[in-house]
Amino acid sequence: MTLIVRDLRAADPADAEAFADVRRHALPFLVGTAESLLHDATHAPPEAHHGQLVAEADGEVIGTAQLSIAHDSPVPGQGDINVYVHPAHLRRGAGTLLARTAEERLSAVGARRLLSWVLDTPENRAFAERRGYAPSRSAHFLRLDLAHGTLPPLDAPPGDVELRTAADFADDPRPLFDLDAETTADEPGDVDAELDDYEQWVKETYDHPLLDRALSTVVVVDGTPAAFTAVRTDGRDRYFTAMTGTARAFRGRGLAKLAKNDSLQRARAAGYAEAFTGNDAGNGPMLAVNKWFGYEVCATEVRYVRELG
Repeated sequence: MTLIVRDLRAADPADAEAFADVRRHALPFLVGTAESLLHDATHAPPEAHHGQLVAEADGEVIGTAQLSIAHDSPVPGQGDINVYVHPAHLRRGAGTLLARTAEERLSAVGARRLLSWVLDTPENRAFAERRGYAPSRSAHFLRLDLAHGTLPPLDAPPGDVELRTAADFADDPRPLFDLDAETTADEPGDVDAELDDYEQWVKETYDHPLLDRALSTVVVVDGTPAAFTAVRTDGRDRYFTAMTGTARAFRGRGLAKLAKNDSLQRARAAGYAEAFTGNDAGNGPMLAVNKWFGYEVCATEVRYVRELG
């Protein structure tokens, strides 16, 4: 077997599809497409040092890695690596070669700290720890059976509340940027993020091919966007809630539940049979909201951290 690691060929749709196929098998609860991979490669800012690697065995793509520097963090040198190998091709050395290549590249551009999400299995955790990583926080993937489950009834919103979609803000999405920036700043995590570049946010987030603007609900109170749920779909069968948040001034009114319920009801009506989301294990309020809807944990990840000398 000849095993090599190389860059994703951004100009080759078949290469991007092979990358996406590995991810779909390794992480069946996430949303990803060849188009979204190429979008990420094209629109990441230079300071992110965004990279996409594939491991190829005898001409077949069997593993992938994504790497970047957290350019929106106030702390410099925060590197991010996520390595996934097709389940049918484990223990062939692909993960090791991908991780080493990604680590070397990030170290060369100034990374001082490396962070990686690892599925919570003994083998995956041992792999990270052998490479000098230590466990940090954890997060859950959750699944909701839309086809056979029972969603809470969607009550009529109060008189000062209007339910809109992200598509309604196509002419001027800045209010959504402001809302996303505030809620992102309060999101628990190992790396603080500051969204302060509106034009970059439009390219990376609002214009992202996976963002389903029609199914992403925005709760507007007296004309002000107050809460939202951002949804990603793959045009096939995957519905994933990427982010749900409420502006600080409007918390405690159940607006996040309202946004999610509206979106989930419309997703089921559109034919989606399953809904997925991710939750930091320490985010009790959001876990409670998802439990109320009937979500159940289907997998857990652990964030591993390695400090570079």
